[in-house]
Amino acid sequence: MGPLFRRLGQALSRAGYGVHKVNFNGGDRLFWRLPNGIEYRGSAEGWPEALRRIIAERQITDVVLFGDCRPLHMAAIALCRDLHVPVHVFEEGYIRPDWVTLELGGVNGHSSLPRDPAWYRAEAAALPPVAQHHPVPSSFQRRALEGLAYNAADVLTRWYYPFWENHRPWHPLVEGMGWARRLLRRKAAAARAQEVLAKLAAGKPRYMLFPLQLDSDAQIRLHSSFAGIADALRMVIASFAAHAPSDMRLVVKEHPLDNGVRDWRMETAALAKLYGVGDRVDYLEAGDIVPIARDSEGVVTINSTSGTLALALDVPVIALGQAVYDIEDVTFQGRLDDFWRDPGKPDAETFAAFCRVLIDRCLVAGGFFSDEALDKVTQGVLARFEAGSPLKVAAPQSRLTYGQTKIPAADS
Repeated sequence: MGPLFRRLGQALSRAGYGVHKVNFNGGDRLFWRLPNGIEYRGSAEGWPEALRRIIAERQITDVVLFGDCRPLHMAAIALCRDLHVPVHVFEEGYIRPDWVTLELGGVNGHSSLPRDPAWYRAEAAALPPVAQHHPVPSSFQRRALEGLAYNAADVLTRWYYPFWENHRPWHPLVEGMGWARRLLRRKAAAARAQEVLAKLAAGKPRYMLFPLQLDSDAQIRLHSSFAGIADALRMVIASFAAHAPSDMRLVVKEHPLDNGVRDWRMETAALAKLYGVGDRVDYLEAGDIVPIARDSEGVVTINSTSGTLALALDVPVIALGQAVYDIEDVTFQGRLDDFWRDPGKPDAETFAAFCRVLIDRCLVAGGFFSDEALDKVTQGVLARFEAGSPLKVAAPQSRLTYGQTKIPAADS
């Protein structure tokens, strides 16, 4: 995620830790630029044995990476499990904004957190109140520029990394063309979004919200029953058409980081027409999700963190995939067909307990896309290493190795 690992590597080195970084492509190398960079130019099949040698020869005690669903990262986690080497996984925060996830062993569908509401209530009761938490800035422009630099460095150095394969389903040039199309159409998209928002504000209709996730998101492909967003969109619209009250609308919101390779507005309209609800389905291409979620009667998601955002607003949520927050008393536990008519209400006490435990166990204050946010992340990670909670290391001179993830050409 941009300079995250460089900044963290510098901080850990200053604290006396040995730090080693594996670069899989030119983007990784561009954003590292520190000593102990390891250029892996081999095949995916040869990666586990190469990592085994790195861990042995460099006395690695802990591995840190971003995202646990990239193929090379999955192989690394499996090997480290066999070697009893702890793996600490970064991900964008379970609760946003102003938090990032750093969890031992895996995140989201691979998280070891239980799904028992009583456990969260008991654990939270034993914890002190959360320290005062200040928002951190986050720059969309910075994320976009860093994503562009990463992709450019990747494409221009493919010759040097002959076996490197992007985990995303599209070549960077294809994504680039999609983003260019979005850029050219942004004014028209913004105008259409304002029309939808004005209609909702004027008529104040009953509606449910379905925020789309990224079609390339591993959380969809690996932690749900859907092959992609198109499958989920079809199922949600079909269920809405068959079971939602006749005076209810469905608002489908585009993900702010969608690359524009697929036209989800057109696909949504086509499906709504197919199922006979073309006049009751709205597509929102832009806008702040908070007021849209707050005024909705419920949020349908697969496993997006928009679910925790809605729950924080006391809005009912149903999760159609594996989500760390899909807990009895927090989310709707029945069928989607029933959610439209009787979504219930989340239990505020249980959700607050869930959030308190998350902050204690696997959230670090900060973010990835401003200097202030990165400073808070590095300080938080160092504090966890030094305190041994949950990132216990063997000694002050322990070694860590890093993996870098591919990030989109722009930024939720």
